[in-house]
Amino acid sequence: MITEKDIARINELYHKQKGEGLTEAEKEEQAKLRRAYIDAIKGNVRAQLNNIDVVDEKGNVENLGEKYGKLGK
Repeated sequence: MITEKDIARINELYHKQKGEGLTEAEKEEQAKLRRAYIDAIKGNVRAQLNNIDVVDEKGNVENLGEKYGKLGK
C-alpha cells in the first residue's frame, strides 16, 4: 500500500533528481517507490474492472470479473 508519505518522498526525489542529482541509494529508493506506486494503481484499476456489471440488450446483467475470470490473479 502506498501512503501520502511515500508520494511525498517520490516527489521530493524527483525534484532533487532535476536539481542536484541523486545518489545510487536514492535512485534505488526512487525506483522502489515508483514500482510500489504503479502496482497500487494497477491493483485499484483491476479491482474496479472486476466489479463492473454490464447490461446486454436483453436486460441480462453480467459481471465482467465473473465472465472473464478475476483480472490480476
